[in-house]
Amino acid sequence: MGRLRTIARRSFLIGSVAVAGGVAFGAYMVRKPHDNPLEDMTAEGEATFNPWVMISPEKITLITPHADTGQGVVHMQALLLAEEMDLELGQYETDFGVPAPAYYNTALGAESAPFVTTDQSLMARGARSAMGALGKVIGLQGTGGSSSVPDSFHKLREAGAMARETLKLAAATKHGLSVTEVSTKSGAVILPDGTAVPYTALAGEAAKTTRVTDAVLKEASDWRLIGKSTQRNDIVSKSTGTQTYGIDLMAEGMVHAAVRLSPRRSAIKSFNDTAAKAMRGVTQILPVTNGVAVIADNTWRAFQAAEAIEIAWEDAPYPAEQDGHWAALEAAFDADFLDREWRADGDVEAALKGDRVEAEYRAPYVAHQPLEPLNALVTVTDDQVEVWTSHQMPRFLQQKVAAVTGHDSEQVVFHNQYGGGSFGHRLEFDNVTLASEIANQMRGTPVKLTLSREEDFATDYPRHIGMLRAQGAVAQGQVKALSMDIASTSAVRSQMGRVGVPVPGPDSQIPAGAWNAPYAIENFRLRAYAAPELAPVSSWRSVGASSAGFFLEGFLDEVIHAAGADPMEERLRLCNWDVARGVLEAVAEMSDWGTELAPNQGRGVAMVESFGVPTAEVVEVTNTQNGIRIDKVWVAADVGVIVDPVNFENNVQGGVVWALGHAINSEITYADGMAEQSNYHAAEGMRLYQTPQIMVRGLETNEAVRGIGEPPVPPAAPALANAIFAATGQRLREMPFYKHMDFI
Repeated sequence: MGRLRTIARRSFLIGSVAVAGGVAFGAYMVRKPHDNPLEDMTAEGEATFNPWVMISPEKITLITPHADTGQGVVHMQALLLAEEMDLELGQYETDFGVPAPAYYNTALGAESAPFVTTDQSLMARGARSAMGALGKVIGLQGTGGSSSVPDSFHKLREAGAMARETLKLAAATKHGLSVTEVSTKSGAVILPDGTAVPYTALAGEAAKTTRVTDAVLKEASDWRLIGKSTQRNDIVSKSTGTQTYGIDLMAEGMVHAAVRLSPRRSAIKSFNDTAAKAMRGVTQILPVTNGVAVIADNTWRAFQAAEAIEIAWEDAPYPAEQDGHWAALEAAFDADFLDREWRADGDVEAALKGDRVEAEYRAPYVAHQPLEPLNALVTVTDDQVEVWTSHQMPRFLQQKVAAVTGHDSEQVVFHNQYGGGSFGHRLEFDNVTLASEIANQMRGTPVKLTLSREEDFATDYPRHIGMLRAQGAVAQGQVKALSMDIASTSAVRSQMGRVGVPVPGPDSQIPAGAWNAPYAIENFRLRAYAAPELAPVSSWRSVGASSAGFFLEGFLDEVIHAAGADPMEERLRLCNWDVARGVLEAVAEMSDWGTELAPNQGRGVAMVESFGVPTAEVVEVTNTQNGIRIDKVWVAADVGVIVDPVNFENNVQGGVVWALGHAINSEITYADGMAEQSNYHAAEGMRLYQTPQIMVRGLETNEAVRGIGEPPVPPAAPALANAIFAATGQRLREMPFYKHMDFI
């Protein structure tokens, strides 16, 4: 009850509005199924059972609407359907489907409710339920927030079970049998005499059969695919270079486009395109929002011509120099900018009256920098717009494109593609709206826009910038108090503002990974301050937890050290969630925590809960004459159910490599209103020779099914910083770490 009383009025109002909205919609609206978009796509002799399954005499098609940007989510969705349909791997094709309300995401909304994961109070459960229901009613289709597995786990299994039972009914009807006399195996209905009737042979009969909607799901003990190591459906194509991404697409009569956009997010003062117009292959130069576009006969020539345009830009609407951004955060530590007091446990002021530990931490802007630069292929005609690219919010994309071209949203036909990375980048729309602007001026001509790597860096919406000011107190060898003030710009408000969706109330992503920490610290205060928008920012893999998790676990380690306690043992003492305690215990066992290390070696531990997944990591380093070498990383995470152990391990290992590389090397800084980093040479990822051994253990005690795409990221930076302190005695309180020491 103490926590409930500390909930800010604005947060309470958000929950109340959501609940009231659910009541206003009524149970009928919440339960009412959306139309099946496959109904209009099935021909004579083909059957669709629900929005996720379509069968023709030639093939079985499973619709996997969550966007796949390398995390393996197409495979995961298909696996859930195939499990209940009794399909074998390779017996089906997958398709992203069309944007439709039927592919609503309830987990994405439920995650935004402002309550800690362990809070199972009536208010918390009601808010999560209402936010999830709202996602269904409005048809919120989206991929993000590690929500694909939570959103799909029950929904797609139910869809597969309904298809299985309908196919059994169709076969029984066709052969004059009772449905209890038939079974299914390997994509076929098995008759009493052992005859296997392939699902494809039943398509016509199934199309005439009343759909079964009350199918019983398999018991976990009967799963053949879920929880087993399987080969992803895209492994062969990606390994052989035959996988098609958006950047690979071609169309008859297509032209190539490149853009020069304001690196200051401002308008053009003047420009001279004389040299560009004279370049080989250039056919047109067209205006676009905050810039110009070059049309040419191939991408390279378009890039070269765009660079040749002389442009003067207006001033940036934010501080021109990086120091001004930090100064704005420092000024935000003021009551006028208080977004919310997220924790107010005990009497912090009284506990801090004795000796205290004080520190300031910083987390910089960081670019998304996926390997595949942003691109889009768009054709605009009077009747419709067709878009080909990889994107995480298909229905919002339709609205944004329609606003550019003057069409209705329903006239925007979107073909989602595999994406070569995202990390939040493909939640934005600029590549699509720019391509639509260009194609709208060239109606009837397919336009392929590709952003150069330099343009991608210059105009990215990076991770938000953040700062921590903290104090801690110890007594009797234990942590007794933490006071944490975090100032940051709001990624959520910045990002959703570009979509045109207002975000009332506090932004829980500013302190994410810190306020929700499963630690029972006797006196714990955490306040979040929302600085006025500086450079526009966006979601970056793990969003707020990537910085606030670094703040908490770095500073907590300092306070534990001041208490003279063991970093692992004190975290275990403080931990008040059995699931989180389990990952700490697991990673301690995996790493043989407490065993003696060689000279110049050190180990650090960090545990961060993000998106409902507690993840603990131990990093081991050696301080060599030439710099820090990262030797090993142990990771334990609990997602409730592991759909595919191999994909789970790959996502965890990839998240660790991603996080360590960015913590060591990457930032975006501004000079003269422009990002100073223009390519990978100035924002390196982790090199292969630097990559440590990464040992992974997945636990399955979490009360809910969770996703693993983002949770491995937040603990990596603080665990590394804590390991470096153990090896060298030097505290790293600012990323990127290369500013303070060398790495080999």
